[in-house]
Amino acid sequence: MKVRKIGIIGAGHVGSHVGFALATQGEVDELVLIDCDQEKARAQALDIEDAVSYLPHHVKASAGEYQELVDADCVVICVGPPSGPSEDRLDELEELVGVLDDVLPKLQESGFKGFIINISNPADVITTYIQEYLDYPQERIFSTGCVLDSARLQSQLANMLKINRQSLNAFCLGEHGFSAMIPWSHVTISGQPLVSYLAAQDLGPLNYEQLLQETKDGGYQVLLGKGATEFGIATALVEVIKSLFHDERKILPVSVYLDGQYGQEGIFASVPAIIGKRGVEGLLEWQLSEGEQADFERSCAIIRTNFAKIHTF
Repeated sequence: MKVRKIGIIGAGHVGSHVGFALATQGEVDELVLIDCDQEKARAQALDIEDAVSYLPHHVKASAGEYQELVDADCVVICVGPPSGPSEDRLDELEELVGVLDDVLPKLQESGFKGFIINISNPADVITTYIQEYLDYPQERIFSTGCVLDSARLQSQLANMLKINRQSLNAFCLGEHGFSAMIPWSHVTISGQPLVSYLAAQDLGPLNYEQLLQETKDGGYQVLLGKGATEFGIATALVEVIKSLFHDERKILPVSVYLDGQYGQEGIFASVPAIIGKRGVEGLLEWQLSEGEQADFERSCAIIRTNFAKIHTF
């Protein structure tokens, strides 16, 4: 019987919460934590091991080396300097690329052939860089992208409409960050278009710009209050892993390689994607309104511009 083995590169705030979320939800059998600070990785692994008696099933957690990833099913990359509440994640791009230039050769030399999920920010730019550096199969590498942004949007909408968020379908697309856009024409409430739902419930028009801004500000508010985002991104990652490991073929707004879809090519950006046992098994190319298409193109242009900066370092 095949055990599910996941490597986590980067055992800081995000990496440790990812490992704990995977363990508590029963989505991993063996965790290998890798960090330049080996003592921290060891301590995080021991902390998870302390919880095993009360988890859904046995989990083996350990601090390890890159060669131990050769038979891993998936590697989650969450390296980089911690972001402060007032810092733009692009400010640390050069430093992060320097870290990756140390990490990626070791990952390549390990013989690892599984799935790569990147959650290091700026997520779309970094995932594009990792794929280019490793020349990795495009269907086997992606980022959680706007899965977390979409959760924030769903929270805002559910609170405003006073309904359970699981009754609505609403995605953010484009960049995981301040240029993310919302295709409002594809937001539905139990299958009913948002505009029709508002009319049927005799609700006034929503302030779409305010909702978008509050969605974008969500991560900043978390950073401002506690210095790191942890629970949301960890749970978003597990949602993606579940669809991957169980071949759920769930449609999620992950950041994937675009090869002409939505008029974009050569970058990673969030679009509705089918995630199954082979990774990215298909993309849904929604018909966007003229304004929505323009917003998506602007967001992708920012990703492309920032990716180009990497080659100037």
